[in-house]
Amino acid sequence: MSSETKNGENIKSCIVLCGGQSRRMGRDKGSLIIQDKPMIKHILSTLNHIIDEAIIVLNDKERIGKYGEFIGPEEYTYTITFCEDKIKNKGPMPGIMTGLEKIKSEYALILPCDSPYVSKNYIQTIFSEIDRDYQAIVPYHDVNNKIRTSEPLHSIYNKNVIPEIENLVNDDILHIKGLIEKIDTKFVLIDNKKIEKKEFKNLNRPEDI
Repeated sequence: MSSETKNGENIKSCIVLCGGQSRRMGRDKGSLIIQDKPMIKHILSTLNHIIDEAIIVLNDKERIGKYGEFIGPEEYTYTITFCEDKIKNKGPMPGIMTGLEKIKSEYALILPCDSPYVSKNYIQTIFSEIDRDYQAIVPYHDVNNKIRTSEPLHSIYNKNVIPEIENLVNDDILHIKGLIEKIDTKFVLIDNKKIEKKEFKNLNRPEDI
């Protein structure tokens, strides 16, 4: 069922962040060929039959044009919208804000374009954790029951956090930890049962491939 025929509460949205400068990789990561296709297309294919819309955030119109050449809407069961990051070179927070402003739903799953190993099981599991008492659903690791390490770039956010992001960015507080500490956040344990740690592997450097 397309997003146009659903009400806002039932739409599942995903924001894919591609606005980074890829300094460590040395070239654009989302378009990097992994197993015969651009890295971002591994993520987009995994989203098939789960979501209703994807917002792909890129940092300039040139890259939007480039991505439009190899991402064909006929390959996917959901609508795809490309948009330009409102605030460039400030990390992922402005990209999240840009995407949240575009979604038709109340919540959106955030995914970085350099995580090709995210699975359908993870996406379905994290969506199932949405609770309207919370503004964010964030997976985390527990290390010896002492250290909690979260995965804020594989998380779900309510679009009502946009003003908080704007305030943080204006104050040049760009770490997403600053956001999840200020809003009502539900933490979901990564325990290799329902959610596996491999889901969060990023390809940041040439040697990661």
